[in-house]
Amino acid sequence: MAKTMNSLKTIDNIKSNEHCLDRRDMLRAAGAAVLAASSFPLNWAAAAEKKKQKVLYFTRSAGYEHDAVKLKDGKPGISGRILTELGKRHGFDVVCTKDGRVFDGDLDQYDAIAFYTSGVLTRPNEARTPPMSTKGKKKLLSTIAAGKGFVGFHSATDSFHSKGPRDQNQTKVDPYIAMLGGEFIVHGAQQQALIRAASPGFPGVKQFGQVQKLTEEWYTLKNFAKDLHVILIEDNEGMKNDCYQRPPFPMTWARMHKKGRVFYTSFGHRDDIWTNPLVQGIITGGLAWVMGNVKVDVTPNIDKVTPKAGQLKY
Repeated sequence: MAKTMNSLKTIDNIKSNEHCLDRRDMLRAAGAAVLAASSFPLNWAAAAEKKKQKVLYFTRSAGYEHDAVKLKDGKPGISGRILTELGKRHGFDVVCTKDGRVFDGDLDQYDAIAFYTSGVLTRPNEARTPPMSTKGKKKLLSTIAAGKGFVGFHSATDSFHSKGPRDQNQTKVDPYIAMLGGEFIVHGAQQQALIRAASPGFPGVKQFGQVQKLTEEWYTLKNFAKDLHVILIEDNEGMKNDCYQRPPFPMTWARMHKKGRVFYTSFGHRDDIWTNPLVQGIITGGLAWVMGNVKVDVTPNIDKVTPKAGQLKY
């Protein structure tokens, strides 16, 4: 199975470099940008005290490193650049790092912590970026539980895997996965998928619309927390590859981890996903919520909107 996954990733890496939009895609993107701009107040809310907020963006890979987080001439990849641009637009700072020692330091200075990571982050990697310490991981989780906001992008669910078969749900999951609310299994070829909105009141969702058909490297996920507030649903209808032959399941959600607010989206592999204004609206909405700038009802709805989410095959 590992060989199959590696071959898929090789194919996907080639496809992820194909960023040229045809005229129809350009018109669609332009129209979406106008819509997002006109609905701007609905996806971002500044802190009530008008202070300059700060987000720690951690992009260390102890497994597969995505292009979106690879350093280019010493500068952050597209995900870091887009988050930094969103910060400049909305008034918050973004600190990008791959140094795991940051979690042994002062985390109180950050209003939110964001992850685009992979693998066991407490272990060495090929790039020789300093790993998290075991104490640093515990400190991260306790800091979130105490009230710090957390955002996970794409392969954040491919970090700190739970023990047990990869293609099965586990009754006991890694503490990090328990905090995040879900865990990566595998992905197939990049393709279009129907993404349906399940939480119209969440910031960014009104602009996103009830349904979008988007091309991305779509993850299949498991070990969903029972208290997820599902924001967007991966429909799977008409998708190819065996891993997608399952009932619809959450691909973007919010949940409370004790006092901390947690937001995750599986968006984030392709460059044109990061530059999509509708996706940016979901991301900024998630950031606004985890930083406590906006109040949203995140009552668990997973059993209602994706009742068979835990069913990994039809």
